[in-house]
Amino acid sequence: QVQLAESGGGLVQAGDSLRLSCAGSKRTFDTHTMGWFRQAPGKERDFVTAINWSGRRTAYADSVKGRFTISRDNAKNTLYLQMNSLKPEDTAVYYCVARPGGIGTLADDYYYWGQGTQVTVSS
Repeated sequence: QVQLAESGGGLVQAGDSLRLSCAGSKRTFDTHTMGWFRQAPGKERDFVTAINWSGRRTAYADSVKGRFTISRDNAKNTLYLQMNSLKPEDTAVYYCVARPGGIGTLADDYYYWGQGTQVTVSS
């Protein structure tokens, strides 16, 4: 099984920045598309962003374009999500995800999920 571990969440004010990290195995980072979903209380899990195995292709939800940047360092077995200009509506549990295929935007596209890290943005 692929194990993913998120870190970097916290409580910040609107307009602040956070960087989330996701650690996994080398085999995962060498071969898998990876990404981030988020889930606010009482809501479904929504696609945020994803990046293919080589880092040459990315996709973003319209709600985060221009503010969030996904990147990966396969040599360090680490995925990142740089979040700038955070808004209260970004408050959610953020999940690192992986799949052995191309970029998908549905939760069911992804086989592997981390346990999540809480991001709370106050106004």
